Amino acid sequence: MTQLSTAEIEQYREVLPNDASFQSALTQIEQHNGDIDSCLDEILLDKFGATRDYQKSLREVTLKRLRKELCGADDSFRTKVQEYKKNPASAPLLTALIVSLLAMTGVPLDPNIATVIVLYIVHVGIDIFCEYTEPDADASGNQPPKN
Repeated sequence: MTQLSTAEIEQYREVLPNDASFQSALTQIEQHNGDIDSCLDEILLDKFGATRDYQKSLREVTLKRLRKELCGADDSFRTKVQEYKKNPASAPLLTALIVSLLAMTGVPLDPNIATVIVLYIVHVGIDIFCEYTEPDADASGNQPPKN
C-alpha cells in the first residue's frame, strides 16, 4: 500500500490550490485515508466500470503500460520528477509533471487519474516505480538465465 499522510495531502493542497482537478484527486485520496493504490483502483473502476476477475487489477495493467512510456530511453519525465523532488512547493513543476504524463503516454488518461499517478510516482520515486512495474520474466515469455 502506498500511502500519503494527512500532512502530505495538506502540503499538496497548498501547491495547487486553484486547480479543481488536482483538488478533486486529493479529496479522493483523502477519502481513502491516503491510500493511493485503493484510490486509483476506485477512480479506474468509476471511469471504466467493473472488470472480470482477471489475475491483474486495472491499476496494475495501467501502471505497467505507463512504465513503457516513463521508464524507457527518454529521461525527460524522470528529470522532471527529480526537479520537482528538489522543490516540492513548486506549482509549475508539479503541473508540468501532470501535463507531461498526459502528453507522453499513448494511453488516454483522465486528469484525476494522471494526478493520482503523478503523486504515486513522486511519493515512491521514479526509480522504485520503474522497478516495481517491471514485467516478470515469465510474463514476458523470457526465462531467467540458467546458472
